[in-house]
Amino acid sequence: MADSLVEAPAPSSSHLMNLGGLMSADLQPSSSPGPSSIPSSSTASVVASSSSSSTSGGQPSTLLISVATQPAHGGGLNLSEQIMTSNQELNLSLGNNNSNSGANSQQQQPVGGSPKATRPSEHSDEDEPETKRKKIDKPETKMIEKLEARLGGILCCAVCLDLPRTAMYQCTMGHLMCAGCLTHLLADGRLRDQNATCPNCRTDISKNPSSRNLAVEKAVSELPSGCRYCGNEFPNKSIDYHEANECEERPTECKYARIGCQWRGPIHEVPSHETNCTHPKKSGAEVMIALQEHDARAAEEKKLFLTLIDLLSYEKIIFNDLQMKPYRTDEYLPRLFYETSRFSAFNHQWVVKAIINNSQRDPHQSTIRDITYQLTLKSKTTSPLPMHFFVLRGPFSDMKVNTQIYMHEFTETETESPFNLLPLPDTAECNRLLAAKNINFRLIMFLASK
Repeated sequence: MADSLVEAPAPSSSHLMNLGGLMSADLQPSSSPGPSSIPSSSTASVVASSSSSSTSGGQPSTLLISVATQPAHGGGLNLSEQIMTSNQELNLSLGNNNSNSGANSQQQQPVGGSPKATRPSEHSDEDEPETKRKKIDKPETKMIEKLEARLGGILCCAVCLDLPRTAMYQCTMGHLMCAGCLTHLLADGRLRDQNATCPNCRTDISKNPSSRNLAVEKAVSELPSGCRYCGNEFPNKSIDYHEANECEERPTECKYARIGCQWRGPIHEVPSHETNCTHPKKSGAEVMIALQEHDARAAEEKKLFLTLIDLLSYEKIIFNDLQMKPYRTDEYLPRLFYETSRFSAFNHQWVVKAIINNSQRDPHQSTIRDITYQLTLKSKTTSPLPMHFFVLRGPFSDMKVNTQIYMHEFTETETESPFNLLPLPDTAECNRLLAAKNINFRLIMFLASK
């Protein structure tokens, strides 16, 4: 029996196919001539073993193959079939060894073909290049805006872009406007002698009255709103009560304000301030100065009250529920004014006239607006008429007006009183009156002669 030893590299399984052809040529008997034929009376068995020694990479360094020729038995495999069977067993053995060799073992390749393609799932992210890992990284998810903020942007006023705490109106196209902005637009239209329009769709809102949107008002009342003092969020329906009664940052004054303390601060600092306040320790003379100012204000209020009581004792007292309508002057630049129709009082004819911002040329360009009015005598008089008069809200009006009594003596030459301020609380109330078609009020007149 002739033995032959062949040494080959272990990793490459493709060399095994070449080895089969080499062994078939080298295993010929030395005594038999011929090219590469093998006697039919003999077979070959192939025994393969891999060296246990490994390199620094953990891979087998050499592969030792022993080939022996044996006499053929009946029904046995020929040499080429035994070599192919041994190659398959060798592949299985090498595959098991490589799987147990660790993370640095090489991938097994199929026999007689090209290297197997590597699947992306068989590699971890650590084996990928840095540039490739950046490409497959998922982008950071953006912060999802809260539902309350999105609804606030949808339900806000189209003019001031804020969530209103008052009534909400809409034009015929559905654009929302708070009550304050709607009255401001209507007042500007009245001052310019133009039709007020919606700022979004330019729909006329002067002739087509805007309607209230109760569903939006209810939705807005449930949305959170920030407190103007502490910054915490509360539902719109309870924010007014919180700011007036619950907020620890709401401003208040010292209890010694009546004697001159000017401190104002958050309510939670009141105890510490009042403990260290210096006004209780002042002398009586210094306290009296502050009390005199306080008494002067109280005296004005008392005087107004006593005047009203005194006027009610007059014999000649009368009131009229009037309505002022808007008109335009005949000047080159027509200006807005209001005037009532003639009414009768004390056997004379009278008219009430009102102007805006003392007949300012462009009152729509001013953010501060006021109304002044005068009482005019339209009939002739032979004797002076000392008249006291003032304006009240009246039963057919929702005007918010303070009490201010004016007095003028009407004569044959002095038939018009000066323009007196209509004591409205703020500019918003003035805009609301200008936005209305007419101004309704009650005029009370007192004749001084008893």
